[in-house]
Amino acid sequence: MTAASTFVIIGGGLAGAKAAEALRDNDFDGQVLLFAAEEKLPYERPPLSKDYLAGKKTLDEFTVAAPAWYRDHDVTLRLGTEVAAINPADHTVTLPDGSAVGYDKLLLATGSASRRLPIPGADASGVHYLRTVDDAAALDAVLTEGASLAVVGAGWIGLEVAASARTRGVNVTVVEAARLPLLGALGAEVAEVFAQLHREHGVDLRLEQTVEEITTADGRATGLRLGDGSTIAADAVLVAVGAAPNIGLAERAGLATADGGVLVDASLRTSDPDIYAVGDIAAAQHPLFGVRIRTEHWANALKQPAVAVAGMLGRPAEYAELPYFFTDQYDLGMEYAGHAPSYERVVFRGDVPGREFVSFWLDGDNRVLAGMNVNIWDVLDDVKALIRSREPVDPDLLADPGRPLNAPG
Repeated sequence: MTAASTFVIIGGGLAGAKAAEALRDNDFDGQVLLFAAEEKLPYERPPLSKDYLAGKKTLDEFTVAAPAWYRDHDVTLRLGTEVAAINPADHTVTLPDGSAVGYDKLLLATGSASRRLPIPGADASGVHYLRTVDDAAALDAVLTEGASLAVVGAGWIGLEVAASARTRGVNVTVVEAARLPLLGALGAEVAEVFAQLHREHGVDLRLEQTVEEITTADGRATGLRLGDGSTIAADAVLVAVGAAPNIGLAERAGLATADGGVLVDASLRTSDPDIYAVGDIAAAQHPLFGVRIRTEHWANALKQPAVAVAGMLGRPAEYAELPYFFTDQYDLGMEYAGHAPSYERVVFRGDVPGREFVSFWLDGDNRVLAGMNVNIWDVLDDVKALIRSREPVDPDLLADPGRPLNAPG
């Protein structure tokens, strides 16, 4: 690419900012335009439900780069600008005012939006969602000692907010349709650990329950009415029922999509050779697992942009990182790596009741598909090596804390 080339990045989160950084780090000297829907500088989202609500970090501390960085690296940052359309045939994007900007290569990093509940009261005052720092600030204002919070959904966001709220003396009730929190993400064996964790910290878990209505008074949320007819009184309601990938631009542009994601190859290139996609929206072909994987986790937003940028610059690259995520809830810190949408058994190694253990998800051939270390550190590389080896392990040896993790066979 020449200095006359223009690369456009759509999406003002961590992935968009990291893409701009990677372009300049790789000596791209053309024009870089980054369009961000929010008025804020690009920032990381995991702290919103963790350190920000816990009062441990301010926005400045998880903003990706200061304004001077964009100026010094000649990156044109268009805040508060939501691109209206992509026109692949003529290599332009249409802006809200109807004007068009040309591109040579385009990167989609549009992220996700909070899913809404299609029930009465969902739009009332006092109903909160958590996707942006403004959402977090609004939620922060109501999490005062002695207040009550009803959380709809026992996924990562719901449980992390529940933990932050309990540490602030808020009374918390969590309602979940499944029989355990995080059941879809972790399976029953490990999900039970999180159920016990939250019960021990005073969270009222209402499992296998549906929410029929967010009750209101004078237009403000007052709690929940459940499917069994019972009610929960609350000063505020958090709806945390998952995220919807923002793939509308891609769909309208005619890019290949499926199951909520933009289809990309291992280099993160879409069905259009001049358009790449990263982060929450990217359903990427994984070289190790041989399937498309789309995850809404921080690690993809951090690491995928460098691979996409290499492809945009005409260099060979593929994204082979294992899916990875982490959480901090009360005294539990954990890291998860791998991909285990289906598995045969879970092997535990260490003290599960004391929440210092490693768990492994195995397939029918005793190959490790995924692993999670809880309050045990410096083992992640060994866990990843077991997954990447694709070799069968001896489950009894794997469960033995006295046996080195790099020799469980």
